[in-house]
Amino acid sequence: MSSIRQHALAGVMHHLLDYLKRMQSENPAFFYAIQNDNDHSAGNIFWADATSRVNYSNFGDAIILDTTYKTNRYRIPFASFTGFNHHGLPVLFGCALILNESESSYIWLFQTFLQAMSGHHPLSITTDFDPFIQVAVAQVLPPSRHRVSTGSIFRETRERLAHLWPSNPDFEADFRKCVNESETIDDFESYWPSLLERYCIMDNEWLQSMYNARQYWVPVYLRDTFFGEISVMDKNECLNSFFDGYVNASTTIQLLVRQYEKAVQTWHERELKAEYDTINSTPVLKTPSPMEKQAASLYTRKIFLKFQDEFIETMATPATRIEDSGTITTYRVAKFGEKTKSQIVTFNSFEMKASCSCLMFESSGTICRHILSVFRAKNVLKLPSQYVLKRWTRNAKAGGFSDGHASSEFPSSSGDNVTVRYNNLRQEAIRYVEEGAKSIQIYHIAMKALNEATKKVSAVKSRSVETAEGDTVSNGERDELLTADEDVHSYQSAEEKQKKIRELTAELETTNQRCEVYRANLLAVLRDMEEQKTNLSVKVENARLSLKE
Repeated sequence: MSSIRQHALAGVMHHLLDYLKRMQSENPAFFYAIQNDNDHSAGNIFWADATSRVNYSNFGDAIILDTTYKTNRYRIPFASFTGFNHHGLPVLFGCALILNESESSYIWLFQTFLQAMSGHHPLSITTDFDPFIQVAVAQVLPPSRHRVSTGSIFRETRERLAHLWPSNPDFEADFRKCVNESETIDDFESYWPSLLERYCIMDNEWLQSMYNARQYWVPVYLRDTFFGEISVMDKNECLNSFFDGYVNASTTIQLLVRQYEKAVQTWHERELKAEYDTINSTPVLKTPSPMEKQAASLYTRKIFLKFQDEFIETMATPATRIEDSGTITTYRVAKFGEKTKSQIVTFNSFEMKASCSCLMFESSGTICRHILSVFRAKNVLKLPSQYVLKRWTRNAKAGGFSDGHASSEFPSSSGDNVTVRYNNLRQEAIRYVEEGAKSIQIYHIAMKALNEATKKVSAVKSRSVETAEGDTVSNGERDELLTADEDVHSYQSAEEKQKKIRELTAELETTNQRCEVYRANLLAVLRDMEEQKTNLSVKVENARLSLKE
């Protein structure tokens, strides 16, 4: 970045700093940091609100650093850390302004990001092509698999080989085909030299350097790592989906805060809608299979539809046994008429584990049609638990990550720190609110429990104040009084808790029964509608036949 542009940005930076200070004063869990913070007027800035930090605790297994906006045509050097939530929607983990673009700046950025996220490393990180970023990731995030977006590679290649385009208009399409359509590493390794030879660019230094770094950006080399993508639209050509339409070439520092808040609010509303659709509507099952029914009850709506597409494809994708050695059986799985595009699946009947050469489960966390075809052949009626990744389920936000894609919760051992206590309480409160809003019955139960908790907190607070104001009570006596008071109430509270659990259990059972009645009535109405629709179709067809006669 030029010194003139950097100086101009520093001059208006106080607008952003005032916003960050205000947000942290309102919410101690709001995190921000400034590099080279000598005069609070210049330096790189990172921030993450409390919701972003909770998002990371649930979905921070695969992250994306989007630095698209640091390019010269944009007026602000804006960067964002994002990922995907359990509905497959973009979710924000943090933002940054990179005023001083250098290797040390990105090292600071990643170190600060980890500090905000309790030191938990993601399984993978996707970034744009940038030598500074590549060095910083290797130094600060060595356990994380680094992937460079193909979109940034394609853009860079277009610039570096601009002289080739006028006389070879088909090169870009062939280049993309080589990168994106190679099914195996052998495919890519054979296609790449033939591509370079066809266009007489075997000695091009840029392409040679990209070939040497192919493990970082060519998709076929990266399929064994989880990147949190579940559809073609999520693939790593374009990274700026969260702020797309909110931050552009005309966005200024003064406007950034407003656009940032708009984007956060919009995606939050979309998540709420996806959550509502998942909870309050039942997906249409296309088979009588108990596995499909199980998946519908476990996954969010979008993930279930992805599973359902793969599951339906098993009907046209048979599994053929090619080797059997004890508990391990090997299958070739291919679609009817496409034997050349087969996948190899090995199945361990003792451990109920399968692995496929397509590596779809490893890269996306959703099971492929090839393994499902083998399950069908082996009469496996339910999805084994190891193939249900929690981060894609309806309960993804309950208790943080699990199943190997886990982030530690925010530190809870340091209970003396008011920020940590605030953080933990707020994180649990957010989850409580999300669960409590799912239905009117759960809402009433949640409000009742919340009111009782408020009364207990107020009572403890009042006793603490009275004890603190007593002049004749020493610290030791105060501790004894508090301990005695807790002992007196422990037995009563245990009985109260048991009673409350029984009451809530009974109420929940009643609610479930009522829901079952509603569901049965609704299904009956739907069946009647389908029957009427069928009868009407028959009548229309008979009428048409009569007219022809």
